[in-house]
Parts: sequence; C-alpha cells; structure tokens
Amino acid sequence: MSVFGLRADAAKVKVEHVHPLCWWAGMKNPVLQVLIHGEGVGTQPVALKDAQGIAIEEVVTQENPNYLILYLDTREAKPQKFVIQVGRQSIPYELKAREARHRSSFDSSDVLYLLMPDRFANGNPKNDVVKGMLEQTCDVGVPMARHGGDLAGMVQHLDYLTELGITAIWPTPTLVNDMPKESYHGYAITNYYLTDPRLGTNEEYRRFVEEAHGRGIKIVKDIVFNHCGRQNFLFADMPQKDWFNFEGRYVQSSYRTGAFGDVHASQFDRQRTTDGWFVEAMPDLNQRNRLVMDYLIQASVWWIEWAGIDGFRQDTYPYNDFDGMRKWCERIELEYPGFNIVGETWMNNNVGIAYWQKDSRLSAPRNSLLKTVMDFPLMSLLNYVMDEETDEWNHGYARLYEYLSQDVVYADVNHLLTFLDNHDTDRFQKNVEMAQDTTRYKHALTLLLTLRGIPQLYYGDEIGMAADKSKGDGALRQDFPGGWKNDRNNAFTKEGRTELQNWYFDFAKNLLNWRKNCEAVHDGRLTHFHVRNGVYVYAREKNGKVVTVVVNGTKKNVTVDLTPYQEVLPRGEAMNVLTHKRVKCAGEMRLRPKEIRVLDFTL
Repeated sequence: MSVFGLRADAAKVKVEHVHPLCWWAGMKNPVLQVLIHGEGVGTQPVALKDAQGIAIEEVVTQENPNYLILYLDTREAKPQKFVIQVGRQSIPYELKAREARHRSSFDSSDVLYLLMPDRFANGNPKNDVVKGMLEQTCDVGVPMARHGGDLAGMVQHLDYLTELGITAIWPTPTLVNDMPKESYHGYAITNYYLTDPRLGTNEEYRRFVEEAHGRGIKIVKDIVFNHCGRQNFLFADMPQKDWFNFEGRYVQSSYRTGAFGDVHASQFDRQRTTDGWFVEAMPDLNQRNRLVMDYLIQASVWWIEWAGIDGFRQDTYPYNDFDGMRKWCERIELEYPGFNIVGETWMNNNVGIAYWQKDSRLSAPRNSLLKTVMDFPLMSLLNYVMDEETDEWNHGYARLYEYLSQDVVYADVNHLLTFLDNHDTDRFQKNVEMAQDTTRYKHALTLLLTLRGIPQLYYGDEIGMAADKSKGDGALRQDFPGGWKNDRNNAFTKEGRTELQNWYFDFAKNLLNWRKNCEAVHDGRLTHFHVRNGVYVYAREKNGKVVTVVVNGTKKNVTVDLTPYQEVLPRGEAMNVLTHKRVKCAGEMRLRPKEIRVLDFTL
C-alpha cells in the first residue's frame, strides 16, 4: 500500500462528499477523478486498500484544505470494492460491472416532450416539502413557488404520453436545487450526483427511465455546465478561486452570444459573454480549469451509466467554454458512440446557431462536436407566419420558404431541434382567444412534425394551454390540469378534458402516431417550391416513400395547378393524413381558405 500526500499526522477527518458516488470497470477512458470534500481532507495522507489493478496516478490538493482530488488509473481493474484511506478515515468505494444495455439515442425519428417536473403531476405529496432544505414552501397558488410535481407523477402518466404518440421525454433538470427560493425550475444545481429529494431519489429516477423504456420512450436529461447554484458546495466552500470565473466574484454576462460567430468581435465582448455570470444566484464555472471539466464530464458519464438515459440537453450552450464543451462531447462519443446531445443555442439567426453545430464550416477549423442545436428562428417563424396572409414574396409562408432555402448554412439539418415554444417563451397559444383558433395550431403542428429536424412539444400545448411571457415565468409553467388531487378537470383522460382540449389532443395524437412509422418525414430529403398564389408545397422523400404537404396560406378558396409539383406527386391519389380520406392528385386541386393537406403516397 503506497501512501501519498503525507503532510501531517494521520487524523480522523469528516468526509462530506465523494464524487463520483461509484464508478465502473472497463470504461474506455480508464482515468477516474475522485473528488473528496470534507474538513481537512487535503492535509491528510491518502492510500488505497484492498484495490486490485488500481493505481493512484496523481494527487491534487487545492488552496482550500477541505479538498482532495485523486486521479486513479483503472485500466487493469475488474469490478471490485476497495477503500480510499484518507488519514484515519476509511472511505468505501466501488467499481461496478457495466450493464449490458442496448443503448440508443434520440434522433429525427423521435418527438420530444418537454415538461417541468414540478408542474406536471404530483404523484407523492409526502415529498412536497423536505425537512432541512432551504425552501420550505410548496403552494400551487404562488406562481414562483414549488408546486409539488415529481418523478412519481411523471411515471403515473407515462401511458398518457404513450397514447399521445410521444417517443422521448425531456424533463427540465431533476438534480437537487437546494436554493432558498424559486428552486422549482431546476437550473441552479447544487449537487450534480443527486436527484432533488422533492422530486424523488436516484433510484426513483432510474425507475422512471426504466418505466419509460418499457413503453418505448427515451429519456433526455437536462443538465447545466455553464453555472451552478450558489448553494452548491463547490461554490459555498470553493476548492480555490479558479473553479469559477472572475474568481467567484459576480460579474454579469452581456448575453451577447453572437460574439462568437462575429469575425469583428472584440476579445472583451467574447470574454464577457462566456465568463460573465448568467444571474447572480448562479456562479459561472470555469471550464478552462481541467479539474472542473473533468468533474462535469464524469458527472454526465455517471448518469448515462447509472440510469441508462438516452441523451442530454445542455443549457445555455454558447455561454460555455468552446474547447471545454468540445472535450465533453468527445468523451461522451468515446464512451457511447452515437449518443446525441442537444445544446440550447438561443440566437435569432441561422448563422449564429449553425456556428455551434458539429462539423460547421462557420467555426472551422474549430469543431464543437455538438450534434444537435436548437432552431429558434424557425420557432419565431412558425409563431409569426400563421397570423399573416401569405403572398409570393414577403409575407406568410413566403417567409418560411426563404428561411428554409438557407439551410445550406447548417452542417446537418436532421440534427436541428425544432419547436413551437418552450418553458422560456410565450406559449404558441399566447392567450385563451388565440387558443380558440384551431386552424392556427393545425398549420403549425403539421409543419413542425413534417419539416426537417427533431420536433419538440411543450407540455400542455396538446390540450391548448395558453400563456403570455409578459405575465411572468410562472404563467409559462402552469400546472398540467389533472396532475393534482383537487384539480377540477383531469386532462390526462378523455372524459376529463373539455371539448376544445379533446380537439387539440386528438389532432396531435393522430399526427404523432402517424409520424412514428413514417420514414419519409424522419430523415427524408426535403424538397420545397416557392409560394404560388398563396400556396406553399413541400415534400419529404426517402427510399421511394413520399409525403407531400400542401398549405393554403390565404383566407380565400384557391385552385392549384398541380403541373409544377409533379416531381413530388408520384401517383394520382394519396391519403390525406389529417382527414383519413383519399385525395386526387392530378390536374388541379381545390383548397378551402387556410386548408392544409398531408398527402401520404405510401398509404
């Protein structure tokens, strides 16, 4: 037994955190960082006991004596239990055997369902308030308080999502957020290895994943590397100042993420964007520090291995360090080839978003290795063009045509996350009056599910929930009706939904379940035609299977000469997926005001 770091007489120390909680033998990267936090651990000798094929490669101490960081070489190790001896403190540790899992990841054949666990369903009221946590309020009447939704509630309603036709779930972060207020949203993580106890336990999270998998539903884990919560022990008892940008001092980010693709940008502007804090309650992690990046990378690998998740959504992607995140993507791909990660790239132009995608020519010779980026400009267009009469050049679907004609800027259009709204924007139905206009939703959802990319829905849109961001974030994140014991109506069931809610649900269910088995709209080639007489036509084709969408963007009856569209009309008739009726596709086609048809030539 070799002893390292002997700087004082061996003493009993109080260990508070050991991260990762465990590890696995046989990882492709055999070097394991073990971070130990506790009073005085950095002043004590360290050794391994009963370890077979494991060697201490490096011992790293920090300015704060409460940290000890080990790098262990596990390349010769088999699954085993051993002891890390720090002073007179024996820390049991385990290298587990990796499970033989069929690993998959989300792609353009999927439709993601974004939900906020605290606002979806309260399956276990006993964990609404947890003794010892800083926020002790759970009140559905207060928009920014916790409301009590949890993992148990999500599991209880998996069958609802299966019926709807969802193939992947993206919950907002489920890791512990022990913050004094507004901890419901999950984006101020205070421990990267623990599920928030007000949502459940790590075991309950793993059960949630297993239950979803049993229904053919994938799980995308939301994670945040750019910042953490102020109550995270890594900030509250900082290893040393270089773990956080500006040495742990609050300096506000400029939020000017376009500075990275801007060839004229100053270094000051770029640094202020990445190094500045998102908000004061969320300290900005320094990902140029290799100890920090190794810690974050291992936390994400741990969750893949522990719970068998199918993907990551990474928050505020451009605020992170480019090279640090490239290293993360590279490591995930090494351990789990084909694993998909979507980064939140909130910019209002396609050039800015394309810069961050894997293999983008815009960032060359640098390469982010980030496979999927979020198509915010398309979101804006799908919200805007629905309310505008279409002409051939400047309005309505002509705007959409122009945007899609610029897709050459993207390295991979099938790895764009597309959506109508999310937890940070107005809902697509901004108010109750807008929700009454079912034609508007019919157009938008149809386009979302048949254009290129990976579609994402926001919980409650499938029943016509409405919200205006100007009313506050709490309004955007209201409770799903039926998720709480005393709710007046239960939108999880047909009987509990209103007539309007059932229209929304049935329309979405029809399209989503059709899309599951439609190879052409998963990743087929997109062909579109410029707008003629207010009508926009596009098609998806793969292996001879064709789906053609015809949209009347005007408020008048239109007769369409089908001559220009023959290349996407392989037969003289097709099934209209929206009406389940056959439609003739030769000569002319008559469309009612604002009518949309989805013509599947394989049915």
